[in-house]
Amino acid sequence: MKKTSLYENHLKLNAKMIEYAGYLMPVYYQGIQAEHQSVRTHMGVFDVSHMGEFLIEGKDALAFVNYLVTNTIIDDLSKVTYALLLNDEGYPLDDLLVYVIGSEKVLLVVNAGNREKDYAWVLKQIESFDCSARDISDDFSQLALQGPLVNENIDKLLDTTVSDLSFMHYKVVPYMDGHVIISRTGYTGEDGFEVYGHHDFIIKLWQDALDQGVIPCGLGSRDTLRFQANLPLYGQEISESITPYEAGLGFAIKLDKDNFIGKDACIINKENKSRKLVGFELLEKNIPRHGYEVYKDDQQIGHVTTGYMLAHVDKPIGLALIDKAHGALDNEIFIKIRNKMVPAKIRNKKFYTKNYKK
Repeated sequence: MKKTSLYENHLKLNAKMIEYAGYLMPVYYQGIQAEHQSVRTHMGVFDVSHMGEFLIEGKDALAFVNYLVTNTIIDDLSKVTYALLLNDEGYPLDDLLVYVIGSEKVLLVVNAGNREKDYAWVLKQIESFDCSARDISDDFSQLALQGPLVNENIDKLLDTTVSDLSFMHYKVVPYMDGHVIISRTGYTGEDGFEVYGHHDFIIKLWQDALDQGVIPCGLGSRDTLRFQANLPLYGQEISESITPYEAGLGFAIKLDKDNFIGKDACIINKENKSRKLVGFELLEKNIPRHGYEVYKDDQQIGHVTTGYMLAHVDKPIGLALIDKAHGALDNEIFIKIRNKMVPAKIRNKKFYTKNYKK
């Protein structure tokens, strides 16, 4: 089992540790609901060092990445781009972030659980391009600092000015004999920053953050926060059996690009969407969980992708992938929970208003 550079720090804080994507990771410290509210009202810090990082280098780096992913990647050394990695049939192998570090150097940040699969796919596709790929995931650690009070503390914490960044932009800052990447991104729906650096830098930054009153947060609240902000999780709202258009991720696909892997299939999938991702709320107290079946008129029409009973939210809410014909707002559906048909109503997916700095 792998451990991040902050593993001992988590143990000192009595974190509840679990196995996740091959790593021992903290699921919570004081409690999921308390950490969730800390990020919504104050600020929290997450160890996300388990994420994968691939470096694409060479003359064709930019051309290759544009062929590899769905979004348009331009030669902009300040922009972070969200994109999808598709197979030939147009189904997602992963979703990822793209950082253009230079005209011949591009960083891909992928989900931890897909790291090996993604890297094998990258190596297979890169053969006809004049560039190379390296998996540098083990060389770096990563923190996510999130919450409404982060902006007024981040410059002091990092001893450099990054509060002038706008959402989905980044800076490279020199540090000792290397560099630190600081981006205004996140996975919570709040304003925040993600910091990539060598292990010693991240270990120090973690402690400095705690000393400034930032609350340590685990994977549990990371999931409830991203869900409430309607941000997808691979394996739930995204998978190799759900098209991006069914998942509501068409915005990350640029069909006007010359070519990318899965483009032809995307054109077909866009016009032949039979399912859609919807929000719902239960009409009685219960908890809808991932994988629970969704019914209408005694016929199964889909399944729950994510569901929770969140603190400070009156009703249990969730996301479900269902037959498009039944996806209208206010339609009544039923969630099968422990052999009981629990009534629910389809609602919009805007469970929370995101607070990004545009």
